[in-house]
Amino acid sequence: MRILLITENFPPETKSCSTLFFELGETLAKNGHKVKVITRKPRTNIAAGTDVASIPSKEIMAGMEVSRFQTPPLARNIPIIRGFEHFILGFIFLWGGLFSGSFDVVLVYSPPLPLGIAAILLAKIKGGRSVVNIQDLYPQTVIDLGLLKNPYLIWLAKKMENIIYRQADYIAVHSDGNKEYVLSNGGLDEKIDVVHNWVDTELIKPGPGKNEFSEKFGLLDKFVVSFAGVIGFAQGLEVVINAAQLLKDNKEIVFIIVGDGIKKAELENESIRLKLTNVRFIETQPVSIYPQVLNASDISLAILDKTLVTPVIPGKILSIMASGKPVLASLALTGDAPKVIDENKCGLVVPPGDPHLLANAILKLYNDKELREEMGRNGRQAAVRLFSRSACIKKYEDIFSFKVGGEINGL
Repeated sequence: MRILLITENFPPETKSCSTLFFELGETLAKNGHKVKVITRKPRTNIAAGTDVASIPSKEIMAGMEVSRFQTPPLARNIPIIRGFEHFILGFIFLWGGLFSGSFDVVLVYSPPLPLGIAAILLAKIKGGRSVVNIQDLYPQTVIDLGLLKNPYLIWLAKKMENIIYRQADYIAVHSDGNKEYVLSNGGLDEKIDVVHNWVDTELIKPGPGKNEFSEKFGLLDKFVVSFAGVIGFAQGLEVVINAAQLLKDNKEIVFIIVGDGIKKAELENESIRLKLTNVRFIETQPVSIYPQVLNASDISLAILDKTLVTPVIPGKILSIMASGKPVLASLALTGDAPKVIDENKCGLVVPPGDPHLLANAILKLYNDKELREEMGRNGRQAAVRLFSRSACIKKYEDIFSFKVGGEINGL
């Protein structure tokens, strides 16, 4: 089958969506499909030392034909400009897709919403089928965060969302809560499936805490509380800084925040203002080092801003589970993430935005090694049993083959 993947982010960017679509494409290519990828030139969340200028516009990568398109260098920290950039991105990808050859199925990662529109148009123009993978629920997420307030722009975004839900040939969501949301906003039950995100349990697995990463950053004699990922509006990491302040007198506990994002400088400045010596900011690490970050940790955090109430499951939760470390989540208690953690007894969940509750949960795990180890074992077992890469990607192949018409034009 000829499959076109459209995604804003792709390696060498290290965001979870980059890894997710890379692993999806890699496995589909190994399974005999002809896979093409349309993405943009890498710009953010890139491991230190990566020579971005040397990354070609076209290359064969893990069996995939990857085309990267240049996008305007707009200021991404201004929400309305970021939104404008998304429209430009959708148009660029639509244009690129028109000249990318034929395909049977186009699968697009959403958000941003304009990419979903681009994929649907491409499918209609070129005679393929469109499948939209809904991850973060836009525009509700940016409305909740207060980043989208203009009523006309909200109307426009809601209109685009409704078009995607109704016009896509099929929709894949990663949780039951997300499915309910899509159904309540115009989606059709016969065109939606839950396909869990996955984790590569061979790449991310329990390992020694003493490793290259922990030695390089002087973590061997510390109780490490880690957050690794995008440092943006949605994460609400101010609560971690405030929890670190509450625990600053415990010289053994150290917080590491690994990654990059538009909120990083603000958090670093706040940490300096509070004279915190127990918080360390570490640049984005290569994907190959990420398992070492988790193995060097005693607790790993999954944090979302308190204004976010959409039922998302941060991808890092599955990675933490696979590493055999306890998850400590600070996010809305009504979503799907708390269900995953509670049902598998692999961590603790506290309400978002409360540094006192977060600090108390850290101390609970700090003082109970047996509980940490039990949660770690539970998480690892659940990751292997429920979120294996091969089983989840097989569901995508089933959708392509049986739900949207399969090989429309043949190989």
